[in-house]
Amino acid sequence: MTTHELLAGLKAKKWVNLTHEVTKDMAIYQAFNPLQERVLTTLEETGSDNREYTLGTSHGTHIDAPAHFMAGGRIMADIPQKERYLPLYVLHLEDKVAANAGYAVTVEDIKAFEARYGDIPAGAFVAFSSGWYKRIHSQEAFTNTNEDGVEVTPGWSVAALEYLSRDQGITAIGHETLNTDAGPEAAAAGDLVAQRFWLNENKFQVEVMANLDQVPAVGSAIMINAPHIKDAVAFPAEVIAVLDEEA
Repeated sequence: MTTHELLAGLKAKKWVNLTHEVTKDMAIYQAFNPLQERVLTTLEETGSDNREYTLGTSHGTHIDAPAHFMAGGRIMADIPQKERYLPLYVLHLEDKVAANAGYAVTVEDIKAFEARYGDIPAGAFVAFSSGWYKRIHSQEAFTNTNEDGVEVTPGWSVAALEYLSRDQGITAIGHETLNTDAGPEAAAAGDLVAQRFWLNENKFQVEVMANLDQVPAVGSAIMINAPHIKDAVAFPAEVIAVLDEEA
């Protein structure tokens, strides 16, 4: 198969954008300020529209490279392009999150998935679909902080991540929230223990993903693209799923 034939085959598939539009009003991590836009020149004045944007490395859908939490870990430039195009497996746990907003993915969840669909192969990307992405336009709803100051949000357990990394050899993970950890577990530990674990495996993740509920559990691929910024440890990305079904 030629490269052009491969491209034509990909274009015939269904594509799903897993990326949030970045706006000044979207929910963001507490360390950052909202998106800022400055118009430098206009079409009317100079014949060209030029703008300057100021945003955080974790605004919207973004990649976290290991160096975000790991001393000496890989930066974004160390993650090769071929490692950003991977088989995609989606854990659909929307019902469990609807019943418990602070739900943490367990090893049992993953093994139940594998019992139904077969083992997740080494080198894959595993995403946790929680339905949380629909809250992105409200900071209050997205962080869901209770009266004790705990963010009641879903995430991964450390045990689940250890299973994916060390038993299954997974390349990367993704989720729809601002943090890898379920909020209650992070609060109890006093740290983002799941996020620290995963990135210290020298593996990357994608956070604040969108539309995972539109992607089947198996049979798709993920494509992750981001600007090539020197020494960046995280940055907003465009993430696409390509499905086996025809468009």
